[in-house]
Amino acid sequence: MEPLQIPPVNLILLAPLLTVVGWASALLLVDVFLIPEGKKKLTGYLAIAGLLVAGLVGLPLWNVSGSTFSGMLVLDRYSLSLTWIFVIVGALSIAMALDYLPRHGIEQGEFYPLIMFAVAGMILLAQGTDLIVLFLGIEALSITLYILTGFAYPRLTSEEAAMKYLVLGAFAAGFFVYGIALVYGATGTTSLAGIAEFLGRQTLVAEDQTLLLAGAGMVLIAFSFKTALVPFHMWTPDVYEGSPTPVAAFMSVGTKGAALAALLRVLAFAFEGVQAYWLPVLAALAAITMVVGNLGALGQTNVKRMLAYSSIGHAGYILLGIMVASERGAEAFLFYLLAYALTNLGAFGVVIALEQQGESVWSIEDFAGLYQRRPMLAVAMALFMFSLAGVPPTAGFMAKFFIFTAAYEGGLGWLALVGVITSAIAAYFYLRVVVKMFMQEPAREVQPELNRGLNADIIIAGVATLLIGLVPTPFIFLAQQSLVALGG
Repeated sequence: MEPLQIPPVNLILLAPLLTVVGWASALLLVDVFLIPEGKKKLTGYLAIAGLLVAGLVGLPLWNVSGSTFSGMLVLDRYSLSLTWIFVIVGALSIAMALDYLPRHGIEQGEFYPLIMFAVAGMILLAQGTDLIVLFLGIEALSITLYILTGFAYPRLTSEEAAMKYLVLGAFAAGFFVYGIALVYGATGTTSLAGIAEFLGRQTLVAEDQTLLLAGAGMVLIAFSFKTALVPFHMWTPDVYEGSPTPVAAFMSVGTKGAALAALLRVLAFAFEGVQAYWLPVLAALAAITMVVGNLGALGQTNVKRMLAYSSIGHAGYILLGIMVASERGAEAFLFYLLAYALTNLGAFGVVIALEQQGESVWSIEDFAGLYQRRPMLAVAMALFMFSLAGVPPTAGFMAKFFIFTAAYEGGLGWLALVGVITSAIAAYFYLRVVVKMFMQEPAREVQPELNRGLNADIIIAGVATLLIGLVPTPFIFLAQQSLVALGG
């Protein structure tokens, strides 16, 4: 009998991930034993510090590339760039929550480590090169989000949102597991590199081809649910509306970004050999997602639901970069993800500033006359709305231009046209908010409540949104450099 062989493990390649997980685990104990009630903001500040440390730990690894755990996890510039984006998303989401939680009477120290554990799941999705690891990453992210969605207990809408998300999330997880089993049955491996090698060296017999395509389809369904692609999007408006607003902000960019990042690696690397099968399916999903997302937002008077439908539409735009299995498409994906994350987090920050204690309705009428009360807040919200609509010279314009160009050059000109048309439709409901703020009198007195965390979130997001739009070259260069050794 051969002795058990333990594969070599290079923990240096997992340094940012281990930093986030270790810090979050320690912070749970610190919060319980060292931080008294009423001082839980300190836990939030420590969580932000932990995320920043994780980001700094990744800096020396920029020129390091390799895999560990028998090739199941990889560190490359692609995963490292995504790690930094996720760290920024987590830190800004925590900053938004510092005053929101006590204002609504739901402050618990566990909130901040849970955000960190969710970021860890996102990093795992960015580094995973095996279907089993990707499943673990999605579940690590999802389980924390189930808890965070219901964090506004005893508000019934929050509990209802958590239950809906849990039931549908478990259903999607079943699709993922069954899909992995079928792919393994067809190829004999769950490794992305192994699947690519199998497809490259032989022609599938009819039976294996059916198994593989059925498995790939089920995996795609699971990813479609996590990224809110139509027709797997029905949970999104209800869950966003019922969740605490910082959680909705975090979900709108974090979950979508992490799942799409993993999907890009899966499709462009592992299943490139069967692109003829999945490309038409994804094209149809992208087109209907852009149309339904933007049309659904037109009739919304609730700003959180409007941003939920908006996030569905943006998932369709981001999907264009994934379908174009070229370097330019992946660059466009990374650039769009960064621009969208900063813009959306800023917009949710303004919504939190207007949200009143104990209020469960976020009406667009609350934005009426905002310029008269808080001019700078209105200017910031206008900037975010212009960016989401794709108006120059904002980050959103450059991101849409980049991704539509990539789609056109990749032979998907008709999808780029759909994207342009739906962006024009979207401009109506984004600019409607701007008109309310600058051209109408207040319908009722709503005094915005700002604090240090919200101010930091809105200022950072606003400056970055404008900077990326005016000077996009350094960020495009970073996206280009991030694609070295994509796929490990």
